[in-house]
Amino acid sequence: MSTEIRVPQLPESVADATLVTWHKRPGDAIRRDENLADLETDKVVLEVPAPANGIVSQILVPSGTVVTSGQVLAVIEEGAASAAPPLGKAATRAAPPPGEAPSSAPGAAAAPAASTAAAPARASAAAGGDGAKDAGKLSPAVRRLLEENHLNAAAIPASGRDGRLTKSDVVDYLRKPAEAPRAAAAAAAPPAPVPSPLARAPAVRAPAPGAGRTEQRVPMTRLRARIAQRLIEAQSTQALLTTFNEVDLTSVQELRSRYRERFEKAHGVKLGFMSFFVKASIEALQKFPVLNASVDGNDIIYHEYYDIGVAVSTDRGLIVPVVRDADTKGFAAIEKEVADFARKAREGTLAIEDLTGGTFTITNGGVFGSLMSTPIVNAPQSAILGMHKIQERPVVVAGQIAVRPMMYLAVTYDHRIIDGREAVQFLVTIKQALEDPARMLLGV
Repeated sequence: MSTEIRVPQLPESVADATLVTWHKRPGDAIRRDENLADLETDKVVLEVPAPANGIVSQILVPSGTVVTSGQVLAVIEEGAASAAPPLGKAATRAAPPPGEAPSSAPGAAAAPAASTAAAPARASAAAGGDGAKDAGKLSPAVRRLLEENHLNAAAIPASGRDGRLTKSDVVDYLRKPAEAPRAAAAAAAPPAPVPSPLARAPAVRAPAPGAGRTEQRVPMTRLRARIAQRLIEAQSTQALLTTFNEVDLTSVQELRSRYRERFEKAHGVKLGFMSFFVKASIEALQKFPVLNASVDGNDIIYHEYYDIGVAVSTDRGLIVPVVRDADTKGFAAIEKEVADFARKAREGTLAIEDLTGGTFTITNGGVFGSLMSTPIVNAPQSAILGMHKIQERPVVVAGQIAVRPMMYLAVTYDHRIIDGREAVQFLVTIKQALEDPARMLLGV
């Protein structure tokens, strides 16, 4: 029985998506819930799972095509998977999907035994068999992409923390079909012979004028283009102004040092700084609700709930997952949710529901060493808090000079509805809450 594979229903805020890459070709076997293709939206990368076991009979849309909800992408023949060899062990392959180059491996159709024997080697290479990238550091999504596309992890530039390979790294690599064969050929080429020290050195030619002054034009990803659009919209539609203050984090650091081990043992998550800033922001938002509001035409919408966005930097760009009803959650619940968002962001598995909404945003440029910045409001919100690097500085405490861990804070706000008095007092409230964190725990 033939089954059409369609684009999943996209959320209301997403009009269309780009088909980034196919993970199967016509004639390949596919299992139920196995990923057939990746769709990139303005916010996340979505997977298109197979509804049943079968064989991919047709691929109707080439990679790079913009698609909409319900559009037919491919057709599979159900119930035929058991008769088909697994991917990577077939002696021959059907024609590639539209827009993709056919395999040029010589002798592939005449050497099924060699192809079968090569499958384990490819799997080893995909896991980083040359030792350049530890297979244990690869997420399941990355490992599956490598195995399905017969890629060597060592040949793909990694942008994740500690040299980790991310899903976006692999997706970006697959977007460059012309570069992949050259990289593979270069990796497979034998090393150049070492010349004898007695051999005459070849004549050295002067480089041609302008050599090395190359340029490369690449299209923006959908996420980067969306970020650019939203930033321009925020600056052109809102009257943005920033106010600054500084906070002494001595008490927060002492509290974290005192209870770090007990907190992690009791809750299974580290006690970071973000939960303190989320709690302090909620306390300030409750005192100055206009900073938790948004503008809709000539109306001001006061949100009586606190959905706090926490900006996360990824290799694809800055995204803002949202901690829902943060005022009802304790420190441990907030830390767990933020850590989970960070992990999903690195793996590219955030859902659109994780990124929609939000009434106020916190961004931390301090993790990159920023000492001070002016963050841009995440419209339609009206304010954003910027955290920065913690740096020991001499300050005057009770008439004495002392060295304290200080951080500059910044609040950018929409001056159309927020006055400077409210913004300054809002930031002072955050400062007071962080300098005496016991007040947040006692609710005083």
